[in-house]
Amino acid sequence: MADVDVVVVSAGHGGGGAESPGESTSGDGTSTDGEPSEVPLSSSSSISLGKSSATAYGDGGGDSIVIPDGEPFVGRSAGGGTRDQIFGSKTYGSGYPGITGCGVSGRGFPFWFWPVVWSDAAAEIQPCLNGSEYGDAYNTSRFGGPLMEATFISNSSSSSTTFHVLSDNSTVTSLIQSVDANCSHYLSSSSSSSPIPFNRRAHVDGYNNSATFSSNTNVTDSPLPSNMDTNLSVCLNQTIALAVPLVDEAFPSSFVAHPLVSVAVLGVVMSFLLLLF
Repeated sequence: MADVDVVVVSAGHGGGGAESPGESTSGDGTSTDGEPSEVPLSSSSSISLGKSSATAYGDGGGDSIVIPDGEPFVGRSAGGGTRDQIFGSKTYGSGYPGITGCGVSGRGFPFWFWPVVWSDAAAEIQPCLNGSEYGDAYNTSRFGGPLMEATFISNSSSSSTTFHVLSDNSTVTSLIQSVDANCSHYLSSSSSSSPIPFNRRAHVDGYNNSATFSSNTNVTDSPLPSNMDTNLSVCLNQTIALAVPLVDEAFPSSFVAHPLVSVAVLGVVMSFLLLLF
């Protein structure tokens, strides 16, 4: 049977939205909520904004700030997003609380993290995929570090499925540990044990969603491969929704004087689940 590759975008805590997770599962299929744990952040943007860590299984939240002079994206909002706000749709740009529509240009950062970016070639075909203001995938200023990738390979004898998780370095590192703890029953030993450099590809072997580049909003998505491992798919979906690192509500004292009245219409894509290209 043919291999199936599926892209899961942990997108910037950016690129698409997430489905409601239900309960998460442990490696042997039992329910688990996971224990909050600290995830180090070492990029220049996170350090300069006083954020040295996020929390896996954390709640996020707190007041938002206005990014001060001297920092990337000065004047935009950052922070305030909570875990129950990360869910959206597969559309690139969903997952920003209170905002709908395709695209990430000019938006704030309710979860602090930057959105995953498409290639310039993709943006030329579909303008709403343009995320050039956030730099390329290798931008070390990105909150959480440059974009990285993890592969999770199904151990199913009837379906050789590979899922690719894309996000910043800190997030991918954390998710590898969470997925291994929750989904090991479905994983091949060939799955990632550490982040690997992001490998941008023009299409995904075994699945390519032609609707992604269409200007016709009525075009339906290409059907998922019939032999995709749904057990691993569900486990990834649930685990990412519950475990993806969020920045806690505490803020440096130099920023608490700058809260926004409302952050309902500002945000960064929190696409930690099954955005299928």
